[in-house]
Amino acid sequence: MRHILLPLLVLVTLCSVNSKPGIIDQISSLESSNSPLLKYPTQLTQNIVPKPIHSHNDYWRDVPLLTAVSFGVASVEADVWLVDGDLFVGHELAALTKDRTFDSLYVQPLLKMVMLQNPKDQFTVNQTRPNGVFDTSSGTPLQLLVDMKTDGVATLPFVLKALDPLRRAGFLTTFANGTLTQSAVTVVGTGNTPLEDVKKLSPRDVFFDAPLTGLTDASNTTWDRTLSPLASTDYEVAVGWSGINNISSEQLSNITQFVNDAHSRGIAARFWDTPGWPISARDAVWKQLLESGADWLNADDLEAASQF
Repeated sequence: MRHILLPLLVLVTLCSVNSKPGIIDQISSLESSNSPLLKYPTQLTQNIVPKPIHSHNDYWRDVPLLTAVSFGVASVEADVWLVDGDLFVGHELAALTKDRTFDSLYVQPLLKMVMLQNPKDQFTVNQTRPNGVFDTSSGTPLQLLVDMKTDGVATLPFVLKALDPLRRAGFLTTFANGTLTQSAVTVVGTGNTPLEDVKKLSPRDVFFDAPLTGLTDASNTTWDRTLSPLASTDYEVAVGWSGINNISSEQLSNITQFVNDAHSRGIAARFWDTPGWPISARDAVWKQLLESGADWLNADDLEAASQF
């Protein structure tokens, strides 16, 4: 037996010595060498595909904003409270801390992210529009919903001031002189945001979350994307389907009607307060909303929504 195994062992050894490295070996070699070939300026969000998911109460994440972006979530929500001239973020007053401000949790991280996606060098000298946060889709803006919890008329000026770093950098979607210019971040006021004050903004870089179920009501407001790129409503009130039994024709008709009302005006539709449990019911509602044309999935479980 030895006289058979010995030549085989020699043959295997020779093949190993003379064989060329395979593709996996080359990948490992490049990665271990820290090669500059594997680095580029905008890879903060490398391989992350943006998805039409809204991070409900985003500040509840262990790491607000960044966790959402890591899942490709393209819309986040911050509840802001005006207290002693500063904007703090939290679901209720008892949850506020001096460190968790609108600036520290959202404005500055967003500014840093977008600046990383917009390096100033010889290659970008003629670039006319800033990239968004997503490397795989640089034209996709991140939507920032600012839910004003304190008096809106008093709070809005402080929100506008807080956004100034993003504004000065040219990173805010803006409506001016009859033209809507999309940029890296689109800010939409909700909650107690004062509609009439938003209407008066010129230029306008804070928009208004329109009432999805009231777009056709008689009013002095012309709803379009220059005022409201988004329209939202409470799913439980507007639709009410639990996701457990079959959806009724009336419930399905409501979804379709509200979505069509928004889309006919160039506005995206969002339903909040969708069922979160049982999971099968949540998924059934998500599926129906997407099939009916809703533009955003309102989600608490971002990982589940990103894999849906």
